This record gives sequence, structure tokens and C-alpha cells, in this order.
Amino acid sequence: MSKRAFGLVDLILHPLVIRRWRRTASAADQVSLGMLRRIRLRALELRQALDRIIFVANGRLALPLIGSNTFPKPLHSDWSWRPQLWRGPIFPPGRAAVESKSDFGDEVTIFHDCRISELTVRQMRNTREEDLAPYGLRLDVFKFDGSFLSLVIELPDSAMRGLTRKHLLRLNAVIETEKKLEIFARVNIQHGPNTEQMVRELPLDDKEFSIDFDLAYTKLNEKRVERAWVDLIFEGPEMNQVMLRDVNFSRRPRAEV
Repeated sequence: MSKRAFGLVDLILHPLVIRRWRRTASAADQVSLGMLRRIRLRALELRQALDRIIFVANGRLALPLIGSNTFPKPLHSDWSWRPQLWRGPIFPPGRAAVESKSDFGDEVTIFHDCRISELTVRQMRNTREEDLAPYGLRLDVFKFDGSFLSLVIELPDSAMRGLTRKHLLRLNAVIETEKKLEIFARVNIQHGPNTEQMVRELPLDDKEFSIDFDLAYTKLNEKRVERAWVDLIFEGPEMNQVMLRDVNFSRRPRAEV
């Protein structure tokens, strides 16, 4: 973008453009329907550009810094990662009546079995002093006629490199709910034709927590690890709001006894 894009000419033209749109808005209930259609088309084109600018500007000008991968990690961690959805802006930032298998960013997918979806999902900008993740995710659940709702996070290839049964996989999260809600985390690791699974219930009374999954209790074939993902499972989410302000992962080798 040219450095002159908002120079002297813009200072002169901007008030004129604003006045013109204000006059157009005042006269909208008096012009012909044909003219009103043309005005609406121009207004929609303008709004699309403005919405995009405001969305990007809000993200870049607020704290914490976009792209931040900063969070506490256990001593001797050899891998850590924060998914894209909590690290930077996605577009579009939200959806209503979310269908099952809807993707949010490159790594997060929503699954449910509702006949009629009354689930709204929106990425939100974290601006509180205590927030470390640049973004969060808000789920608004109204009527829920399904039997399950889960958020699936696909772990990157780097999580599988060098993964052994001596590792502890840690999930850190900051989750706020409008009312108490049972949430389970399930780690899935595919190795060859088999998939190892470990399930932990998240603490109901803590907004910020860390839980570890000890791979020593699995039958993991270290030479055939192909894929790993984590399910966050919400039990009975009807008429509730869930805000996942941060979700991140790390791993470390278990201390030898």
C-alpha cells in the first residue's frame, strides 16, 4: 500500500465521502426502488471491505501479540504447540447453525449429531491482562437434541517425531463456562492399524488447568506412529456458553526412576 494512501488528498476527500453517505442514508426511504437496489449494492461492497479492515485491525492492534506461542512449559519439554485457532485470525471468524464436521482453521473440527443445529461458534480476540493466547473460541449452545458434541484438534506432524512411550503429553487450557459442564479430553494416537486412546475428565471448578497423559500406559508401537488428535468432549452442553480462551500442548520425557 502506498504511503500516500492516507495523505493530504484523503484528508480532504474523507469528510466529503462521509457526508455523501449520510445524505444517502437520510434519503433512503424516499428514493425509487430501482435506485435503492443500486445504493444497497454499493453499500454492501463498501461494508465488506470495511468489515475486513476492522477485523484485521482489531487483531493486529490488540494484545497479546498475534502468532504468539508463549505459554508455560514443563522442564525438559522437547515439543510445544498452540493450534492456529488460538494463535492467529481465521476467516470467517464465526458461524451459526454449525453443521457437523465444520472446520475452523486448519486443525480444529466440530462434530455433533444434532438433527437441527442450534450451535454458534465464533473466534474472539483475547484482551485481558492475564491472557497469553491471542485468540479464543466461544461456543454458544442453545437447544441440543444430539447425544454428543466434540471439538477435535489435529496435532501436527512435529508432535509425532520422536514420540515414545516414555513421553508425557500435557494439555494446558483456559476454559470458562456459563454453568458447570462436564468436559473430557481424549488423546488418540494412530500407529499402523491400531489407535491408542487415553481419556481424562477436566476439573469442573478450575478455569485454568494442566493435565498429563502418560504414554507408558499404552501399547504404542513407536516405529509406526502416523497420526494424533485430541477430542474435547462436552457432556450435556444445552443452554450453555463455553469460552476456550487457550488450548496448547507440550510433551516431555518422563523422569527415569
